[in-house]
Amino acid sequence: MESYFLDWANLLLRWVHVITAIAWVGSSFYFVFLDSSLTPPVDDDLKRQGVSGELWAVHGGGFYHPVKFAVSPPKLPSHLHWFYWESYSTWLSGFSLFTISYLWSASTYLIDKSRMDWAPAEAIAVALGFLVVFWLLYDGICRVFGQRKNGDAIVGALVLVLVCVASWLACHWFAGRAAFLLVGAMIATSMSANVFFWIIPGQRTVVQQIKDGLPVDPIHGKRGKQRSVHNTYFTLPVLFAMLSNHYSFTYTHPQNWLILIAMMFAGAAIRQFFVMRHGHKLGRNPHPWPYAAAGVVVLLGLLVWLRPAPVAATPPAAAPVAVGYEQLKPVLAERCYLCHGEAVQMKNIRLDSPAQVQAHAQAIYQQVVVSKAMPMNNATGITDAERALVGAWFQGGAKTAP
Repeated sequence: MESYFLDWANLLLRWVHVITAIAWVGSSFYFVFLDSSLTPPVDDDLKRQGVSGELWAVHGGGFYHPVKFAVSPPKLPSHLHWFYWESYSTWLSGFSLFTISYLWSASTYLIDKSRMDWAPAEAIAVALGFLVVFWLLYDGICRVFGQRKNGDAIVGALVLVLVCVASWLACHWFAGRAAFLLVGAMIATSMSANVFFWIIPGQRTVVQQIKDGLPVDPIHGKRGKQRSVHNTYFTLPVLFAMLSNHYSFTYTHPQNWLILIAMMFAGAAIRQFFVMRHGHKLGRNPHPWPYAAAGVVVLLGLLVWLRPAPVAATPPAAAPVAVGYEQLKPVLAERCYLCHGEAVQMKNIRLDSPAQVQAHAQAIYQQVVVSKAMPMNNATGITDAERALVGAWFQGGAKTAP
């Protein structure tokens, strides 16, 4: 029953996480687009009110006219919408999902004994340390270099080095699938921390200064925008890390840390293309095509690098020997029953009966032979010969009857 309830918790939390992430990423992308697309106000009244930019847009059958006040509006409206629950909800649901999916069963999903043979408590502590230490180092970099001349370039370079080091450590210390997700969670934690510790407090300070009739310090807006821009570049790398668990050819590769870094770099470069594209249309930025080209080149390079090795031609052989259920059953018992047997039924799947094996034959073939994603982290030590036996059984008709 424990695995059954964990599967339900996983499903519902994943659903909530995706919904809140869509809301957060959507609002983030929209405001970056909006900021890049603003034009100086034409109306003299708007200029006198302190409007620094405006945008006319049409959507859903109506026309919209958002304006931006560079520092503060003449007066605050009675209702002011804040954008922060999207961020907090995404992080809380994501951390809960990571907890029940990886930390709860650390010995199965987090630890790869061929990399680091440590106790579950140690692995959990180090994994949580990634979230905290990365935020502290990233925040320190922003504090020290963020307001200097050419500070954005310095911060970008140092954060890139920090992500590369963290990716190398995660992929050498944890199971590949968990390592990719951990790096994504690490960056996402900093994104949400930017909102919690910098963006929202700065906005609250500005609002209070306006209410108190005090001069508004523009530094709060500048810092908030800086962290918001960082978040938008983090977004696509994080999304890849979160989706990577479906593609075992990335995280099971011997140099999986390089693949992770390359994919995140490609995501950031492509995001830069879209950020600059809107400003380019208004004549503010040079054409951003080099960034898109850099991202595409990296992706094509990975496609070529990770292609399967060609199979040498072999002379025609005799028809393969048929593999029956009686030959398959010992492999399932030794390699699969631990997670899909009488005691535990992960994903509500049991493989200790012919009927269940028949019902899940396609999934067994895909997970064990094609993607080699199962057993998870090869915790039960299945061999290539045993995978071949499963493949021969499936290709021979996947029969479970004598």
